[in-house]
Amino acid sequence: MNPYKLLSHALLGAVVVMAPFASIAADNYPDRPIRVIVPFPPGGSNDILSRYLGNKLTNRMGQQFVIDNRGGGSGIIGAQLAAEAPSDGYTLLFVSVSWMLNAAVRKLPYDVEKSFDPISLVASAPNCLVVSPKGRYRKLADLVAAAKSTPGGLNFASTGTGGINHFGGVLFNRVAKINMQHVAYKGGGPAMTDVMAGNIPVMFSSVTQTLPHVRAGRLKLLAVGSAKRSAVVPDVPTVAESGFPDYNVDIWWGYAAPTGIPKNRLARVTKELNLALAEEDTKKWLLSYAATPITITPGDFRKQIHNEIIQWKQVAKEAKISLR
Repeated sequence: MNPYKLLSHALLGAVVVMAPFASIAADNYPDRPIRVIVPFPPGGSNDILSRYLGNKLTNRMGQQFVIDNRGGGSGIIGAQLAAEAPSDGYTLLFVSVSWMLNAAVRKLPYDVEKSFDPISLVASAPNCLVVSPKGRYRKLADLVAAAKSTPGGLNFASTGTGGINHFGGVLFNRVAKINMQHVAYKGGGPAMTDVMAGNIPVMFSSVTQTLPHVRAGRLKLLAVGSAKRSAVVPDVPTVAESGFPDYNVDIWWGYAAPTGIPKNRLARVTKELNLALAEEDTKKWLLSYAATPITITPGDFRKQIHNEIIQWKQVAKEAKISLR
């Protein structure tokens, strides 16, 4: 064979063999800013957490994590925008428990389980029950006894129909075998004001949202909905400790990406996120918001989403909650 042909074949073979390694070496991800879609307006917990962690990731990965608030439709508008974005790792979605709950009560323009690749949870905070400190409920058993003595006569407030706090109240009705009536408010502020004034006896919310008022003596925590007591309010019992072991409701936050993100880029974001969450200042900052950092693999996060959608669909069906 012509020696020039032999040389050309050898070089071609080297190119073919080295191509995968060359593509990996050439992938200097990220080499431009990364957009993080937050599907809620500025000022809420999703916005606050995403900005703090975005700064952490900016420092760790050398490119700006740009927060893009796209509020509206209970988080659906922003999630749809993310679902339709290129799956190249340069668009991420900051998710919370409401992202998954929407799938339990609404018909969505995307599929939570198929349109996204989960990356990781970042933190969780307990759901809780709060009452007016001037009222007659000193412990959870007092509230349950009152609800049983007047079936359907007690109301509970939440921050909106179909949200985690509405679901938290519905689940408590089920496990406590009572029938408190739901009253939806347009946010936590108005709901807490009415509880403090004694206009409504109890509210389901998050420890994060109610804590300033609890510390100021304007609200009283009856119980937290997490499996373990909160380190922020260690003297407050869990709902399970109070006699209802089947109750476990947390509010959580995390990251996802449009489905199909390259595995090496998914691994890079996951690694840097976990390292950021392990830093002591991050832990202290989250604790100041009554939140606990969580690290979880993308696979385990996917399983959790799947299982929670099934759970909350069943709760929604039994309570006849539908926003379709």
